[in-house]
Amino acid sequence: MGITDLIAGFIQAELEGADGVLELQRSDLAQRFGCVPSQINYVMSTRFSPERGYLVESRRGGGGYIRITRVRMDRQTLLMHVINSVGEELDLPSARAILSNLAESEALDPTLARSLLAALSDRALAAAPRMLRDQLRADIFKQVLIHLV
Repeated sequence: MGITDLIAGFIQAELEGADGVLELQRSDLAQRFGCVPSQINYVMSTRFSPERGYLVESRRGGGGYIRITRVRMDRQTLLMHVINSVGEELDLPSARAILSNLAESEALDPTLARSLLAALSDRALAAAPRMLRDQLRADIFKQVLIHLV
């Protein structure tokens, strides 16, 4: 079991005992598991995302904390949240992670998620200048999700 699994398991167990809302100090968690704070950020973004039914609020700095809230969203609300959380640009690894989470949460059919990922790939966007691909990818991604809502 890797460090990511250990951290995620610990947070999950703490969440269950906290009635769905948990506040943690990023630095305390990193120290507890002997890792860098960016590893905690990685766990938060991949294991506790909105697509998986969690809202994560983060405040950085000395008194910084991470607040994780377990939420239940219907498919439409979840897709709207994802649409609103995608900024002006979307890189391919982020698109892949979001689509994977949406498929895993059954908000998107896995076949549709794979097709959309293919449409968002650098190969599919090869005619666009490299510096515009992330912007184009975000626009396409949001438009497809809007169509699904």
